Amino acid sequence: MCGIAGIVYHGGTGNVADALIRMLFGCQHRGPDSTGLALYNDETDHLILRVFLNADLSQDPGLWPGRRDQITRVLGDHGFGIQDTSQTGAFLRVSGRFDTGADEDIQKLSYAVEEIPGVEIFSSGRHLEVIKDEGTAEELDARYGCRSFHGTHGIGHVRLATESDVNPSTAHPFWAYGFNDVAIVHNGQITNYFKLKRLLEQRGYRFRTENDSEVIAVYLADKMAKGISMEEALAQSLEELDGTFSFLAATAEGLGYAKDPIGAKPMVVCETDELVAVASEEVSLQRLLGDRTSTSFEPLPGTSGTWSRSTEAVSLSAR
Repeated sequence: MCGIAGIVYHGGTGNVADALIRMLFGCQHRGPDSTGLALYNDETDHLILRVFLNADLSQDPGLWPGRRDQITRVLGDHGFGIQDTSQTGAFLRVSGRFDTGADEDIQKLSYAVEEIPGVEIFSSGRHLEVIKDEGTAEELDARYGCRSFHGTHGIGHVRLATESDVNPSTAHPFWAYGFNDVAIVHNGQITNYFKLKRLLEQRGYRFRTENDSEVIAVYLADKMAKGISMEEALAQSLEELDGTFSFLAATAEGLGYAKDPIGAKPMVVCETDELVAVASEEVSLQRLLGDRTSTSFEPLPGTSGTWSRSTEAVSLSAR
């Protein structure tokens, strides 16, 4: 049992992180082990990488200078010019751009960075920043000051670990490893996880954990890289993913959801003139919207849909 939340503002921006933290606090009982946010803001002219130094190394601050030098060297070797860096705890935030001005080499770059012992990239993109750690939503905010983040949309997750360790690496959201600006949060279980993972690995993709949810992110990003819309990729996932699941996906353009045909994992949606909010439970929406949740609804089993950040349009489909 885990809790998911998402928000997208219609054609504007808002206090995305604060909204997500409030919703996640409402369903924290569904996942006390770890909490995470995938936050999106307006387009920038540079890429942002969020790099994590694993728990064993982070306990020894003396290791940081050497690791930072290695990270800087690898980035430079791949034509990535660093504009700015900042460090909070075990996390390094790097902004910059490729010398060519293009972002096609992010997969090769991310794989190279993770050859450095104890180093992982948690997110990459011109819009996306993933912040996740062990503990509750309130503890996450206390460590990283998340509530100050304003943006266009985002997704969040509280996790009850059932199939993998409790640590920042296995916390949600999962960035689509090697793809800019794609992330997912998931409640449920993907029972054909190993088959999908093997197929994607045979095509050269890498995975960092044994968590089934990580496969969803790469699966969707791969489809969208081929020119398939997020709307269609989500619809196809209803046919190609086995198990009981409700998940939210996010790209630079907005949010989407998919809910398996059995409908065992809850999801509630509320739309207002300003925003769309999605969560596992009604109480999460009430913490954000109060009595405006009277118009909320639960998507039907076996459906998927998308919400754009740029318009009030919603596209829902049943398969």
